[in-house]
Amino acid sequence: MNKSRKIIFVTLTAVIAVSVIWNIYRREIPADISEHIKSKGGLVIIDEPKPLEAISSPLTVRGKARGPWYFEASFPIVLTDWDGKIIAEHYAEAKKEWMTADFVPFEGKLKFESPVFEGVGKDHFSRRGYLIFKKDNPSGLSEYDDALEIPILFKD
Repeated sequence: MNKSRKIIFVTLTAVIAVSVIWNIYRREIPADISEHIKSKGGLVIIDEPKPLEAISSPLTVRGKARGPWYFEASFPIVLTDWDGKIIAEHYAEAKKEWMTADFVPFEGKLKFESPVFEGVGKDHFSRRGYLIFKKDNPSGLSEYDDALEIPILFKD
C-alpha cells in the first residue's frame, strides 16, 4: 500500500510539473489580439512573421492585402519596441497589379537594431514588440486610417 502511494505521488508530481512548464512556455495569442487580427482578415493577411514569432534583422514580411490598402503599390510597415518606440520603418510593396479589390501579395524588408537588453531572460519585457501594417492614406484624413498590429518577440 505504501509503495502504491509513492507511485501515485511521483506520477501526480510529474504531471503537475509538466503542466506548469507547458503553461509557462507555450505562446498563446491573447484573445483581444486574436480578435483584432481576425477583424482585419478581410483586408490584410500576414503570412510571415506569425504573431509572437521571434524575429531578427533583417526581417522579411510577406502577406496579401486588398488593393485599397495600397497607394502607388505600397503601404507603410512599422516595427516598435515594447514601449512603442519606432525602431524600423519601411514599405511593403505589391508583387502584382495592386489596382484591384482582390488580395494582392506583398513583401517588405526591415533592418533594425535589437532592443533586447543584454543578459535578460527569454520572457523579459524588452523582447516584446509590435509589427504594424498601416493602410496607406495619402489623404491624411483620419477616417481613412487603418492598421493591423501583430505582437512579435525579438531574438538576441
